Amino acid sequence: MIDAVDLFCGAGGLTAGLHATGLIEVRAGYDIERQCEYAYTQNNGAEFVAKDVTNVEADELMAWYRPENYRLLAGCAPCQPFSTYNQGRDTRNDRKWPLLYAFRRLIEETRPHLVTMENVPDVTKHEVYHDFVAGLRAQGYKIWADRVHCVDYGLPQQRRRHVLLASRLGPAIKLIEPTHEKPVRVQDAIGDLPPIAAGECHPDDPLHRAATLSPLNLRRIRASRPGGTWRDWPPELIADCHRKGSGKTYPSVYGRMKAEEPSPTMTTLCYGFGNGRFGHPDPDQHRAISLREAAILQSFPPDYVFLPPEQISFKAVGRMIGNAVPVRLGEVIGESLIRHITEYEAMQQRNQEDRIPA
Repeated sequence: MIDAVDLFCGAGGLTAGLHATGLIEVRAGYDIERQCEYAYTQNNGAEFVAKDVTNVEADELMAWYRPENYRLLAGCAPCQPFSTYNQGRDTRNDRKWPLLYAFRRLIEETRPHLVTMENVPDVTKHEVYHDFVAGLRAQGYKIWADRVHCVDYGLPQQRRRHVLLASRLGPAIKLIEPTHEKPVRVQDAIGDLPPIAAGECHPDDPLHRAATLSPLNLRRIRASRPGGTWRDWPPELIADCHRKGSGKTYPSVYGRMKAEEPSPTMTTLCYGFGNGRFGHPDPDQHRAISLREAAILQSFPPDYVFLPPEQISFKAVGRMIGNAVPVRLGEVIGESLIRHITEYEAMQQRNQEDRIPA
């Protein structure tokens, strides 16, 4: 059994994925965002600690671990400072920069057997990441780190992430091999959800709700074909910003998904038709995807709750969904760690047998 603590746990995507392996128990999740507590505790049965990780001490973390189990420390720090959305912006003083250093400090002070982190691919372009990796190597950890295309592991979404696995036990560690030769399609993931209209909430699921569209945007989505762009519209529907030279380089906004392909990357604004290719792929449903559909495309279970029904807002839940580690990716990480432990224990057994006199 592996005991884990999930730093920057958010709504619990990584925790849910680790739990799905059946051999990893996440004992606690830490996050500064109190709004995530409901989702985290209601779905995962783990403790939620609303605390800035820079203020967490080693003794506090060690108290969560049981002495007979392997210890895993997971930390998927907020990705905004490393994102391509921030290219060209001075992020050196961003308050989130110290978080990877705080994570490294806690690793040094608690010496977990296993470490994992997940972030945007561009994290590797920053000094703080290389300092983090150097710190792990200095402590004797073996490291595997690479860009992961989540479609290869069954996520119905075009999402590329940087994943790091580290261990101070025995053999080399690495991510399991891809599990899906053919991608899971949007249709496979959300095709069985009941149809709803823009601005409507399904009576049996408070999260299956779609944002309201203005009369103009209703005309636009009616003119949109799956996989198409605003360039398919008649001239009177094209926004002024897209008539300019600079706006012509953004074809993905105001688009419908393709049912026969994985979805685009879910962002914190994935519920908005004008925020990306988030239009529903069914040409008879003139709306953006619902919050429930976005959560499923992030591989959350279809009954995962995020807020009490009376507190649900598109902004709050969209932020939790878009910022989450996909549950399926968390499961893949967990399966990789379990395989590594199995290999380590087999190696220990062989070494013990070799020491027994014939």
